[in-house]
Formats: sequence, C-alpha cells, structure tokens
Amino acid sequence: MSKVIVAGGGIAGLSAGIYALKAGYEVEIYEKNPIAGGECMGWNRKGYHIDNCIHWLTGTKQGTKLWEVWKTVGAIDEDTGYADTNRFYSSRLGDKEVSLWNDLDRTQKELIEQAPEDEEEIRKFIQHVEYAKSCVIPSDKPMDMMGIKDYIEMGKEMAYMPKVMKEYGKVNCADLAGRFKSPVMKKLMTDYLPADYTAYSLLVSYATMASGNGNIPLEGSLAMSLRIVKRFREMGGVLHTNAPIRKIVVTGKKAEGIELEDGTMVKADYVISAVDTSFLFGRLIDGRYMPKDLRKAYENRKAYPVTSGFQAAYTIDSDFSGEDTIFFECEPLRIGDNSFSRMSVKSYAYDKSFAPEGKTVLQANVVQSDSDYLYWESLGRNEYEQKKAEYAEELTKRIVKEFPELSGRIELLDCWTPLTYNRYCNAYHGSYMGFVTTVGNKQMRFKGVVKGIDNLFVAGQWVMSPGGLPIAVISGKFAVQRILKKEKRSIEI
Repeated sequence: MSKVIVAGGGIAGLSAGIYALKAGYEVEIYEKNPIAGGECMGWNRKGYHIDNCIHWLTGTKQGTKLWEVWKTVGAIDEDTGYADTNRFYSSRLGDKEVSLWNDLDRTQKELIEQAPEDEEEIRKFIQHVEYAKSCVIPSDKPMDMMGIKDYIEMGKEMAYMPKVMKEYGKVNCADLAGRFKSPVMKKLMTDYLPADYTAYSLLVSYATMASGNGNIPLEGSLAMSLRIVKRFREMGGVLHTNAPIRKIVVTGKKAEGIELEDGTMVKADYVISAVDTSFLFGRLIDGRYMPKDLRKAYENRKAYPVTSGFQAAYTIDSDFSGEDTIFFECEPLRIGDNSFSRMSVKSYAYDKSFAPEGKTVLQANVVQSDSDYLYWESLGRNEYEQKKAEYAEELTKRIVKEFPELSGRIELLDCWTPLTYNRYCNAYHGSYMGFVTTVGNKQMRFKGVVKGIDNLFVAGQWVMSPGGLPIAVISGKFAVQRILKKEKRSIEI
C-alpha cells in the first residue's frame, strides 16, 4: 500500500486525506496547530463562541455534485440543520436602507420602491442574478482531465452564465455602482466586495444564496471541521497535530517525504501540500518551483489583490433588532495609511449554540488589504496589542452611534487582525480567500502539480480564484485524482 503524506490539516488537507483513503492509500496528515480545520475555525471566549469562517457554504443544495463532495468528507448530510436566514446583506445610508433578500422578487420590489429612478438597472441586475444561479463549480474532476462529454454537460448546467459574463464580466463593482443613480444603491453594490472586484463575483455570490445552494450549517465552522476530522479518523487516517513541518525533502525529481520542525523525517510515496502556496514555495520547497502564473500573481499586487479584515466580536442582548449583516456609514477610521468610512456588523442570533440564553454574538468587520497587512506587520508586539485595543474601542463607539439601543449593553469578547490569519494559517498577507480576479486580468488558476517534482501535488484555495471553502474541498479530491492518473488507475473516487 502506497503512503500519502498531507502537509496541512485545513479543509483541503482533510479532503485530500479522506479521498486518498477512499482510493486505498495509507494516509497521514501533519498540522502545525492543536486543532485541524485551518481557516474554517471558531473559538470560545467568556462562554461565547466566535465563528471565524462560514458566512454561507456553497454546495448545500442536495443533489448537486459539490454537495456530494461535502457529504463524502463528512461536512454535511441529509440531516444537517441550517440557519434560518432570509437575506444576503443590507446597506444603510442616511435614512435609507436596502437589502438583498434571498427572495429575488422581494428584493426587486423593495429596491424599486427605495430607488425608483433605478428601476431599469435594478430589473436588469435581478434578472442576471437569476441567470447566475446556473453557475456551478466543477467538482467531478479537474478541468484538464475533462473530456468532450464533460464539457458538454458543464455547458448545459451553466447555460445562462454567458449572459452574466456578457453584461457584467468586464466591469468591476465600482463600475456597476456607477450604473445606479441612488446613493444607497451605489453603496449596496460596493459594500460586500471591494470596489475593484469583478461585478460578476457579486452576482454569483448573491445567486448562490438566492438559489438555496448557500446555506449556513448550524453550530458553525469549527463544528464542521471537527466532523470532517472525525470522518478522516474513522476511515483509518492518522492526524498529527502540533506537528509543524520544516521542509519537504526533495531528492532529484522526487519528494522523499517531510522533515518536521523537531528534525523527525517521515517518508512517503506521495506528498500533497495543502498549505498556503506562499509558504510552500520558498519555505517548504525552493521558490524556483513556483509556477510562472502564480509568481506573477504574487508580484502584481494591484491586479491580484487579497482580502482580510480587522474584526471584533461582542456579546449583546438577543433582543437586538439588527439584521444578519448590515453595512453602514461611520466616522472615518484610519488604520495605518488607509481610512475607512463604511463598516459592517453581523448578528449570530440565528445560532443559539453560540451564546447563553438571552445573549447574542455580534461581529464587526473593517475590510483590510495588502497594505493594511504590512501596517500590522510593521508593529512591535506591545504596539500591536495596544493598537488592536484602540481600534476595537473605536469600532465599539461607531457601532453604538449607529445602534444607540446597544449603549451600555455591548461587551468586547475578542478582536483580531490580518496578522492573526498569517500566524495561525501562514495565510499570505492574512487573506482568508485566494487571489481576486480584477477586470482585464485572467483568473488565477494552475494545475495542482509541481514541475520538476514528480510525486508532489498541491491542494488548497490558492489553486483557483477566488478560493474559499468550495475550492479547498474539491482541490483535495483533485490532488488524489492526479495521483491516480499518474498510476494509470481510475480517477472515479
């Protein structure tokens, strides 16, 4: 029996481990943290649970191919409970507020009522969100392994996506906002995703929620990760936590195995890297192995930006009337070199397991970019902690100003920065997604292989933009299929 070692125990690594076990391999996963799950994580503070990851999980509609992948790895099944939510998010400006409801008819009616001057553009937007419901993430096999029948089938599934791309494929969210006259409609189009992101990304995200294929599993991200860990172990896999890897040992064109930070050498027939690609290339193996397109993406920070956030979690009374996620105008807040005048809060009242009875967890977020990460990285330890506390206090003031009913009824539980994601997950510039595609630049995608090392394969959200949990989970499967193809075995697993 051939042995597969997986570097990294996030969703991609766990997926790779489970599919490798299904294919008949002996599998060991090595994870540097005490708990597997990577960025699909949550933690407890003062008797409350803070969820770090899932705002919606693409692939929750039964019968879809991605749902089958999630079921295979043990994340969800027919009995999974989901949050009772009915909207994507809301945007507030002055005395006006607009929402993207899961019910598209309701959204269209309310948006036209709030911004009748934009009726034509609103109807066009809603119609193309309906078209975007046809967007699917290929989950059977990597696209380079597809045959003509696969492409025909995918074309049928995504029959309406060309209409979306024709109308919104060459504009970003700022351009989309420029099509509207109403100031609050302009904010609605640029609040959730940064202004330079492609507009179709917003439509596809909203369509996922509106189609019922983007539900939120109850009990949160950590619980889902632990379900996947349980499936991996039940299948006979071995998970090593608190086991950071120093390097992947390469001799000639072969990865011999891994060397742990404590000097232990672990041999393997195949190695699957499921760590951040910025950590793989240059840390675990020589940077010269990095694919050319991937290198260009790292070098061109404007064309391929990444996203993170400065975030704070609070406990509040559960009678708070705020929506699940709402964006609002606030007094400008300067973090490093950048100033922000919009922020969001998200209520987790939909999950009773996160807080004691009568209480709710509320989380605030200020979007952060590459330059913001560099600011946080430049701070010394004491100054970093001081700035975190100062900014959290500033966020609290702005929340209370927008929601006066929270005055005296809001308590900080924790706050974290882009640096947190880098420390915990080696995430490039603290990003919790992969590279973002901007207008005029091709989508970042590369085969999960390493030219020059025959038995090393790559999984993780960085293999295809925009990353996230769906890309992570299918990339683990795809990495194992590449091993099977190399061995001239069936890739059906």
